[in-house]
Amino acid sequence: MRLSLTRFTDLGLNDSILSAIAEQGYETPTPIQARAIPQVLAGRDLIGLAQTGTGKTAAFVLPLIHQLLAENKQAPGRSCRALILAPTRELAAQIEEQVRAYTAHTRLTSAVIFGGVKAGPQIKTLARGVDILVATPGRLLDHLGERKARLDLTSFVVLDEADQMLDLGFIPAIRKLLRLVGKERQTLMFSATMVPAIRQLADDFLSNPETVAVTPPSKPVERIDQKVLYTEAADKPEALIDLMAPEAGKRTIIFTRTKHGADRVAKRLVKYGHKANAIHGDKSQNQRTRALDAFKSGESPVLVATDIAARGIDVDGVDLVVNYELPNVAENYVHRIGRTARAGATGRAVALCAPDERVMLKDIEKTMGVAIAGLNDAPPMPKGEAAKSKSRRRGGRRGQGQGQGEGAPSGQKRGGASGKPRQGGEDARGGKPQRNRRSGGGGQRRGPSATAAE
Repeated sequence: MRLSLTRFTDLGLNDSILSAIAEQGYETPTPIQARAIPQVLAGRDLIGLAQTGTGKTAAFVLPLIHQLLAENKQAPGRSCRALILAPTRELAAQIEEQVRAYTAHTRLTSAVIFGGVKAGPQIKTLARGVDILVATPGRLLDHLGERKARLDLTSFVVLDEADQMLDLGFIPAIRKLLRLVGKERQTLMFSATMVPAIRQLADDFLSNPETVAVTPPSKPVERIDQKVLYTEAADKPEALIDLMAPEAGKRTIIFTRTKHGADRVAKRLVKYGHKANAIHGDKSQNQRTRALDAFKSGESPVLVATDIAARGIDVDGVDLVVNYELPNVAENYVHRIGRTARAGATGRAVALCAPDERVMLKDIEKTMGVAIAGLNDAPPMPKGEAAKSKSRRRGGRRGQGQGQGEGAPSGQKRGGASGKPRQGGEDARGGKPQRNRRSGGGGQRRGPSATAAE
């Protein structure tokens, strides 16, 4: 049945919610909102399939608020009435920020809990009880294990970015949490893809769910001008400085594979006058929050990140995404470049591709169904390099995404890369930054800036 809903006022939401979303400037629901909200209001379990940037958060938060207001119950102590699970600290904080905006004209309470910060304030908040709790799985399990929290009185559960939680190894934790939630509940699951493991999770914990699948009017990759720059691994630091010279002041995200690599790239950019910060799992929560705030405000427009930021960080106006190193898993490339060209805008993405990453590049092109144009001619593949690349790629797949999870239970073993830089990686030559002899101009290539600030 084709929906004719064209305004939020057509959805039957509480007036206080309509006032809040009007203040946010919302008038017309996105396709996922128009299709999901009526199903949630009807009390149905739901599987929502949609990419990030399509309005998923409002699609589940708005009808949850409506139902909580209709119930008019008090939040249970040490617990919550509605639980939203997210894979990373940043995404959890972002969701709770939106919850607060949408509940501005109500008396509903909300809180967010995740690792990396002191547990005491979270325990005090839980003791009072909250209406809507946003949490990462690991920290919530810690509180449950210490009997500081309970879920048997929770009647609404949302799993956001379910496929990323699968990648990060959270599915066992999710299963444990769902078994602790009250039997009389409404469960919503949102994911970009529906792989067999996610389907099995839905079959086990959702009751006769309605499935809503929404494809954006145009795929993000179709709005992104993608290019690849072929370079030797040892030349990547210099190539990046050349690439970034004309981008000064523009909002840019640069992705590396390792935490150590992110720090080194950010430090090198600062030496050349760029205002850059690194964000990854070894940073404290305060450091990560400051880096994101500086990036959003434009105070520090360059963010160097591991895949922790590939999904869920919704920052408008990202001009450029640079893949300093290609990801081992092709799908992660799509999530990375999806940080630009959001909300219908256009964007740019450039990948630095070393010889040992050529097979990864082919996988990425196959996954997207498009060929990425080169900024320079692709050199011939070294003899035997393709076989080596395939071997490295298979090894990388076994640990895909592992180690970047922000809510893993304490003591839980995580897989993934060791965090050591690859041979010939970031600034392998060492020493002071040097001007690139291959191209002229651009004061940012000439040496460190005396006013560079982190």
